[in-house]
Formats: sequence, C-alpha cells, structure tokens
Amino acid sequence: MKNTNTFGVHFVLRRHKATDGQCPVYARIIVNKSRVEMSMKKSLPEKDWNDGKGAAKSNTQQLKEFNSFLEEVRSKLVTHYQELILHGENVSAEAVKSAYLGMDADAPEILKECTQEKTLLWLVKEHNTVMQQVLKKGSMKNYFTTERYIKKFLKEKYPAGDIALKELTYSFLTAFEFYVRTTPLKANDPCTTNGTMKHLERIKKMATWATNNEWMPKNPFTAYSLKFKHADREILNEQDLEIIENYHFENPMRENVKDLFVFCCYTGLSYVDVMGLKPANIVSSLDGFLWIKTNRAKTDVAVDVPLLEQAVVIWEKFKNRKGELPRDTVFPYITNQEMNRSLKVIGEVCGITKILTFHLARHTFATTVTLCNGVPIESISKMLGHTKLTTTMLYAKVVKTKLSMDMALLQSKLHKNKNQLIAV
Repeated sequence: MKNTNTFGVHFVLRRHKATDGQCPVYARIIVNKSRVEMSMKKSLPEKDWNDGKGAAKSNTQQLKEFNSFLEEVRSKLVTHYQELILHGENVSAEAVKSAYLGMDADAPEILKECTQEKTLLWLVKEHNTVMQQVLKKGSMKNYFTTERYIKKFLKEKYPAGDIALKELTYSFLTAFEFYVRTTPLKANDPCTTNGTMKHLERIKKMATWATNNEWMPKNPFTAYSLKFKHADREILNEQDLEIIENYHFENPMRENVKDLFVFCCYTGLSYVDVMGLKPANIVSSLDGFLWIKTNRAKTDVAVDVPLLEQAVVIWEKFKNRKGELPRDTVFPYITNQEMNRSLKVIGEVCGITKILTFHLARHTFATTVTLCNGVPIESISKMLGHTKLTTTMLYAKVVKTKLSMDMALLQSKLHKNKNQLIAV
C-alpha cells in the first residue's frame, strides 16, 4: 500500500511580532493535514530574510551560522518524525513538536522514549535484545556477562547507577578496564588480560553501533586501543598424540572422552560441532573418501573435512555401538566440563605435561596433523571453517619442526639448482 504521509518543515519570519526591528523566526511543522509552529527563540532584521528559501540571505558569516542552526533544527525534527513512524504511531505535527521540545510527566510513553536521553544501560539492553536474533547462544552468553560487569561498575562508581551515552568517554573506558582487572564477578576468579579486553571489545561494538545510529556524538574508542596478549597456543606433538591414541582406559567415560578428543585432533572440529555431528553429516565422495560436511555452530560457515584413517576408525567404533546411543548423533553427549575434567586425568595418566583441554585438539589438527605435514594454510583455514586467514594463523603456529622441514626442502632445491648450473 502506498504511504500517504506527508511531512515538511518550513521556517518563516513573523513580521507582526517584530521588536526593535528584529523579527522572530518560527519553524512550521506539517504532518499530513495537521500543522503547528514553534519559536526558534531567535530573531533577524527583515532585510536579512529570504522568504522564498525560508532562510537567512547568507551575506555574512553570522547569517551562514544562523542557517546552519536552522538546518540542525530541521534534522532533529526529521529524526523525531522518523522515530515516531518506526514505533507505529499515528503521527501529528503536535507530536513531532512535543518530541523535539521534551515531554512532561503526563506525556505518552512513545514520546517520552523519543525525547529521553539515551544511557549506557539502555544501549546494552537494546543491543542484546536485537542481537539475540542474530548471534548464537554462546556469543550472547558472553555479552550478558559483559552486561553484568557494566551494571556492577556503574552501581559502585556512579550515584545514579547509569550514565548518559555522551559520558562514555576515554576516561570511563580506562576506569572500567582497571575495575574488570581487579574486581572478579566470582570470588578468586580474576579476569585475565585477554578476558578484560574481550569485555571492552564488546563495549566497542556497542559504541560503534550507537555512533552509527547517532545516539552518541562520538565513539570514545577512536582514542582507545585494545591490548590483547597473544600467547603461544598449546599443541600436542606427534609423540604426545600417539601416546594418547594408543592408551586404553577401562573407565568407559574416559575412553569415550579420549576417542572424541583424538577424533577432533584428526578433524579439527570444535566441541559444539562434534557434539552436534549427525550420521547425515558424514558422506562418501566419488573417490571413495568419507567427508564431514556440516556448518559451524558458532558462525554457520560451511565446513568440509576429509576423514583421515585414524578418524574413520573412531567413527566406525561408535557406529557399531549405535544401538547403545540414546541420541540421533554420531557420538554420545558429554558436557564440556566433563570433557575437560577427564582430559586432565588422561593427560596425567599418559604422562603429558601440557594441560589438556578439548579445544587443544583443534590446535593440534591445525599444526601437528596438517601444517607440519605440508597442508597449505589456505586448505587448513577452509577445513577449520575460518572466514579470515589471520584467524587460522593463530591456530596453526609455525613450530620448529616445520621450520626445519621447510629449510631442508629449501636446501635441497638450492643444491639441485647449483648442480644444474655446474652441468651447464
């Protein structure tokens, strides 16, 4: 259906209200068939006004600045009109005027919302409400934790328990950073450097969103830099992986955890993806190879991974036990907490000095299983389901073994080229 709303803002000079040769300027707001005027509380001599343009004549710098003021008023009136339309209200000229001037206690809720100054807690709530329709549950859980930190900080540091968005400044960010570093949400569980930066990174995304929507004058993160600490990621070398792979546990839970961990060392799947893996996700290709074809739960990016022999053995082991599994997935469900608790025991029993976590399997796949065996990093990135090669580079660190292999290959090529030159 065609939208029949009409809206306009025109500025007029009220000559009959002139005082000492100065005529007051009014804004005339028109919405459909309703019309209302409001004073700009500024006046001009009649000779400086252009009736046709509805603006000052711009002969001087002062008059140019006056016209800039009028255009700013026009822009704000348009914004209030659009906000009222978005909320599905029957908009009138009086409603737009009231939204611009501000409401008293008896004003309708919709107009109060348009005029009240937006605050940090409002922004956080609005962002999280909208993003729940976009982000995955795991990502939203992190945003809700950041929200808890913000509320706690504001309650302890600000009398009102909240601040206007214009007060979200560089000094606020540095104070919040110090607070997160020194005030854990849980007793004896301090936030790490990277954990602190993650909270600030989420606030940065919200601030950018607010700036783009013109809810705040400027983004304080233009002067603030996030300082992540890039530590080396732990991986298992070939010997470590072989020890775990060949160890048999009498405890059924630990044996299952070991098998799932090894499976992910050879496929690169994350915990949530391996837990959600269904029989339909494992398919045969024309060349006879088995492939995992799925989408990452975190990003919904397609993942295609050929099953190596070691992974096929584990898949078949659970496939033969299918009648014992109450779920419609390839593997039985084990919580992430139970996985990591069991892996610590497995590491101790196998004599592995590294602290085993389930996510370490993904790093091991990226480095020990693929990169160190000559798989190009672009292919590794595709199998891990990354959208950026830089993310893969954090996983697939270049280890000394790989460097030695690369240099040996280079030496071989240089030696071969030298011999060819001598022969010529």
